[in-house]
Amino acid sequence: MTAHTKTLIRGARLLGGEPQDVLIDGETVAAVGTGLDAEGAQVIEGEGLVLLPGLVDLHTHLREPGREDSETVLTGTRAAASGGYTAVHAMANTFPVADTAGVVEQVWRLGRESGYCDVQPIGAVTVGLEGRHLAELGAMHDSAANVRVFSDDGKCVDDAVIMRRALEYVKAFDGVVAQHAQEPRLTEGAQMNEGVVSAELGLGGWPAVAEESIIARDVLLAAHVGSRVHICHLSTAGSVEIVRWAKSKGWNVTAEVTPHHLLLTDELVRTYNPVYKVNPPLRTEPDVLALRAALADGTIDCVATDHAPHPHEDKDCEWPAAAMGMVGLETALSVVQQTMVDTGLLDWAGVADRMSFRPAAISGIAGQGRPVTAGEPANLTLVDPDYRGDVDPAGFASRSRNTPYEGRELPGRVTHTFLRGRATVVDGKLA
Repeated sequence: MTAHTKTLIRGARLLGGEPQDVLIDGETVAAVGTGLDAEGAQVIEGEGLVLLPGLVDLHTHLREPGREDSETVLTGTRAAASGGYTAVHAMANTFPVADTAGVVEQVWRLGRESGYCDVQPIGAVTVGLEGRHLAELGAMHDSAANVRVFSDDGKCVDDAVIMRRALEYVKAFDGVVAQHAQEPRLTEGAQMNEGVVSAELGLGGWPAVAEESIIARDVLLAAHVGSRVHICHLSTAGSVEIVRWAKSKGWNVTAEVTPHHLLLTDELVRTYNPVYKVNPPLRTEPDVLALRAALADGTIDCVATDHAPHPHEDKDCEWPAAAMGMVGLETALSVVQQTMVDTGLLDWAGVADRMSFRPAAISGIAGQGRPVTAGEPANLTLVDPDYRGDVDPAGFASRSRNTPYEGRELPGRVTHTFLRGRATVVDGKLA
């Protein structure tokens, strides 16, 4: 990584607006304006580029400890920096599970050592993700990792009593429970979205109601307790309506959508290519359009990648045996540009809100998701929105290659990423 005492980004479009100069001095933004003095500074010519605050991902699987064949904290954070991220939240479904202060501190320290982006661990809600007993929520919060978000992601906290107790517990320190909404009995043997395509292919269907019923229950529980619930990877039009209704009541409910659910549909499963196998499954075109509209109007708060790396042997097999998940850190911003910006649903200020400001606010992560103004940490991302190129996973920084976009043309490219003033990506390459 490259460190400079001073860096001047000259003439970039701040949040997609008018060209501005941004002076970085050490770890902070020193000045924002036009015609800033470049003496003593390295100059980056930003004409035609968009300057955003560093992106924040609420939902990343870094796999370490336990599945370093898929990803490590180092390779995952390098992938994050390549995608414009300066902070990621590491999910708890590792081996061992991040259900104790010791494990979350290990992940947090590995993140600090990597230096490519901040890593904020997410703690498990239940011991071993087994759904029977609450994990050490207070101890994880009081640890050096200062955990405030808890999730059994990969599994649903399907026991209503356990979910209620978790919501009550985290309320004491303004924490949040992030729910993987999947009613297990309704998804036994499920392989893809339940609908016309699943019927034609003869694959077990995954009904929308399996997600929607859990979300409905949990927003009611959160309202009853007066606590915070966050809905992971929301994927159906019905789920959108439930979250919209809950927010209209003033309840403390937030939700995320993945880039792949904004772009891809279950029609792709007709290829039987396991790269399209994901949890929750790819849904229908009407669902995709509803998700885009909800992200645009703020019903869905943020975009989260659900970056789920897998080694080649876990995906290159027959569909029923394949692991679920896609890598997403290095393509997320491009997919959002294609589905939201280029369609006119969001401007670049809206992208900054949904991919930096709001996810940081939901988790309470310090120093991230901050405005690009003097005195703030210099966590910044420069994007070339006019770039067009085919996705080549061979060039990924991630250890895994299970992307659904291989060979697909996507817009936009991250040219520079700065973590507290230090360049982690320069001219599109890791520093």
